[in-house]
Amino acid sequence: MAEPWLRGPIAGMPAMVMPAAHALMQAAEDIPRAADGLTTAQLWALPGGAAAVGFHLRHLAGSIDRLLTYVRGEMLTDEQMTQLDAEISDDGRSADELARDALAAIERAIHAMRETPPGIYLEARGVGRRRLPSTVLGLLVHIAEHTQRHVGAIIATAKVVRVMSKA
Repeated sequence: MAEPWLRGPIAGMPAMVMPAAHALMQAAEDIPRAADGLTTAQLWALPGGAAAVGFHLRHLAGSIDRLLTYVRGEMLTDEQMTQLDAEISDDGRSADELARDALAAIERAIHAMRETPPGIYLEARGVGRRRLPSTVLGLLVHIAEHTQRHVGAIIATAKVVRVMSKA
Protein backbone atom coordinates (compact mmCIF):
# COMPACT_ATOMS: atom_id res chain seq x y z
CA MET A 1 0.00 0.00 0.00
CA ALA A 2 1.26 3.48 -0.84
CA GLU A 3 2.18 5.93 1.90
CA PRO A 4 -0.65 8.30 2.91
CA TRP A 5 0.70 11.25 0.94
CA LEU A 6 0.51 9.13 -2.23
CA ARG A 7 -3.07 7.97 -1.66
CA GLY A 8 -4.65 11.16 -2.86
CA PRO A 9 -6.78 13.83 -1.21
CA ILE A 10 -8.37 13.29 2.18
CA ALA A 11 -12.13 13.84 2.06
CA GLY A 12 -13.09 17.17 3.58
CA MET A 13 -9.49 18.22 4.33
CA PRO A 14 -8.55 21.76 3.30
CA ALA A 15 -5.71 21.69 0.76
CA MET A 16 -3.46 23.95 2.85
CA VAL A 17 -3.24 21.44 5.70
CA MET A 18 -3.50 18.22 3.70
CA PRO A 19 0.28 17.58 3.73
CA ALA A 20 0.25 17.91 7.53
CA ALA A 21 -2.73 15.56 7.78
CA HIS A 22 -0.94 13.05 5.54
CA ALA A 23 2.10 13.23 7.84
CA LEU A 24 -0.13 12.51 10.83
CA MET A 25 -1.70 9.58 9.01
CA GLN A 26 1.78 8.18 8.38
CA ALA A 27 2.64 8.60 12.06
CA ALA A 28 -0.54 6.73 13.01
CA GLU A 29 0.52 3.82 10.83
CA ASP A 30 4.11 3.76 12.12
CA ILE A 31 3.43 3.94 15.87
CA PRO A 32 1.69 0.56 16.36
CA ARG A 33 4.38 -1.28 14.38
CA ALA A 34 7.18 0.35 16.37
CA ALA A 35 5.61 -0.10 19.82
CA ASP A 36 4.13 -3.55 19.27
CA GLY A 37 5.16 -6.00 21.96
CA LEU A 38 7.58 -3.76 23.85
CA THR A 39 7.96 -4.88 27.43
CA THR A 40 7.80 -2.38 30.28
CA ALA A 41 11.59 -2.55 30.57
CA GLN A 42 12.01 -1.85 26.85
CA LEU A 43 9.36 0.89 26.93
CA TRP A 44 11.23 2.83 29.63
CA ALA A 45 14.83 1.93 28.73
CA LEU A 46 17.21 4.87 28.18
CA PRO A 47 19.72 3.48 25.66
CA GLY A 48 22.80 5.67 25.63
CA GLY A 49 20.87 8.31 27.55
CA ALA A 50 18.25 8.68 24.81
CA ALA A 51 14.69 9.39 25.85
CA ALA A 52 12.49 6.35 26.42
CA VAL A 53 9.89 5.16 23.93
CA GLY A 54 7.33 5.60 26.72
CA PHE A 55 8.25 9.26 27.04
CA HIS A 56 7.92 9.82 23.29
CA LEU A 57 4.49 8.19 23.22
CA ARG A 58 3.23 10.15 26.23
CA HIS A 59 4.77 13.41 25.01
CA LEU A 60 3.40 13.01 21.49
CA ALA A 61 -0.16 12.63 22.79
CA GLY A 62 0.19 15.41 25.36
CA SER A 63 1.83 17.85 22.98
CA ILE A 64 -0.92 17.42 20.40
CA ASP A 65 -3.54 18.25 23.01
CA ARG A 66 -1.54 21.27 24.22
CA LEU A 67 -0.99 22.58 20.70
CA LEU A 68 -4.69 22.16 19.91
CA THR A 69 -5.40 24.27 23.00
CA TYR A 70 -3.33 27.05 21.45
CA VAL A 71 -5.08 26.57 18.08
CA ARG A 72 -8.35 27.33 19.90
CA GLY A 73 -6.77 30.51 21.30
CA GLU A 74 -6.74 29.18 24.86
CA MET A 75 -3.99 28.90 27.45
CA LEU A 76 -2.95 25.65 29.08
CA THR A 77 -4.69 24.54 32.24
CA ASP A 78 -2.95 23.53 35.45
CA GLU A 79 -3.93 19.94 34.67
CA GLN A 80 -2.20 20.10 31.28
CA MET A 81 0.93 21.47 32.93
CA THR A 82 0.88 18.65 35.49
CA GLN A 83 0.51 16.11 32.68
CA LEU A 84 3.46 17.69 30.86
CA ASP A 85 5.66 17.26 33.91
CA ALA A 86 4.60 13.60 34.24
CA GLU A 87 5.38 12.58 30.63
CA ILE A 88 8.88 11.44 31.51
CA SER A 89 7.61 8.89 34.04
CA ASP A 90 6.25 5.38 33.76
CA ASP A 91 2.58 5.60 34.71
CA GLY A 92 2.01 1.84 34.54
CA ARG A 93 0.41 1.73 31.10
CA SER A 94 1.62 -0.77 28.52
CA ALA A 95 3.17 0.09 25.17
CA ASP A 96 -0.12 -0.81 23.49
CA GLU A 97 -2.09 1.48 25.80
CA LEU A 98 0.31 4.38 25.25
CA ALA A 99 0.21 3.78 21.50
CA ARG A 100 -3.62 3.85 21.55
CA ASP A 101 -3.53 7.17 23.41
CA ALA A 102 -1.09 8.59 20.85
CA LEU A 103 -3.30 7.40 17.99
CA ALA A 104 -6.37 8.97 19.60
CA ALA A 105 -4.52 12.29 19.91
CA ILE A 106 -3.50 12.06 16.24
CA GLU A 107 -7.13 11.47 15.29
CA ARG A 108 -8.13 14.59 17.26
CA ALA A 109 -5.49 16.58 15.40
CA ILE A 110 -6.67 15.32 12.00
CA HIS A 111 -10.25 16.18 12.99
CA ALA A 112 -9.15 19.68 14.04
CA MET A 113 -7.34 20.16 10.72
CA ARG A 114 -10.48 19.15 8.85
CA GLU A 115 -12.75 21.37 10.95
CA THR A 116 -10.58 24.51 11.22
CA PRO A 117 -11.86 27.08 8.73
CA PRO A 118 -9.10 28.12 6.30
CA GLY A 119 -10.20 31.73 6.81
CA ILE A 120 -8.60 31.72 10.28
CA TYR A 121 -5.26 30.12 9.33
CA LEU A 122 -3.41 33.41 9.57
CA GLU A 123 -4.93 34.47 12.88
CA ALA A 124 -2.33 35.10 15.54
CA ARG A 125 -1.96 32.69 18.44
CA GLY A 126 0.26 33.02 21.49
CA VAL A 127 2.19 29.95 22.61
CA GLY A 128 3.31 29.27 26.14
CA ARG A 129 3.50 31.49 29.17
CA ARG A 130 5.36 34.10 27.15
CA ARG A 131 2.72 33.89 24.40
CA LEU A 132 5.32 33.49 21.69
CA PRO A 133 3.93 34.40 18.27
CA SER A 134 2.45 31.82 15.94
CA THR A 135 -0.63 31.42 13.78
CA VAL A 136 -3.36 28.81 13.54
CA LEU A 137 -1.68 27.40 10.43
CA GLY A 138 1.73 27.45 12.09
CA LEU A 139 0.37 25.43 15.00
CA LEU A 140 -1.42 22.91 12.78
CA VAL A 141 1.74 22.33 10.75
CA HIS A 142 3.86 22.13 13.90
CA ILE A 143 1.59 19.41 15.28
CA ALA A 144 2.50 17.28 12.28
CA GLU A 145 6.22 17.97 12.19
CA HIS A 146 6.59 17.60 15.96
CA THR A 147 4.67 14.33 15.86
CA GLN A 148 6.86 13.02 13.04
CA ARG A 149 10.01 13.94 14.98
CA HIS A 150 8.87 11.87 17.96
CA VAL A 151 7.69 8.98 15.81
CA GLY A 152 11.16 8.80 14.27
CA ALA A 153 12.62 8.60 17.77
CA ILE A 154 10.08 5.93 18.74
CA ILE A 155 11.03 3.80 15.73
CA ALA A 156 14.78 4.15 16.26
CA THR A 157 14.73 3.69 20.03
CA ALA A 158 12.39 0.69 19.83
CA LYS A 159 14.82 -1.01 17.42
CA VAL A 160 17.75 -0.34 19.75
CA VAL A 161 16.02 -1.60 22.90
CA ARG A 162 14.88 -4.75 21.11
CA VAL A 163 18.46 -5.49 20.04
CA MET A 164 19.80 -4.67 23.51
CA SER A 165 17.30 -7.10 25.05
CA LYS A 166 18.61 -9.94 22.88
CA ALA A 167 22.25 -9.26 23.81
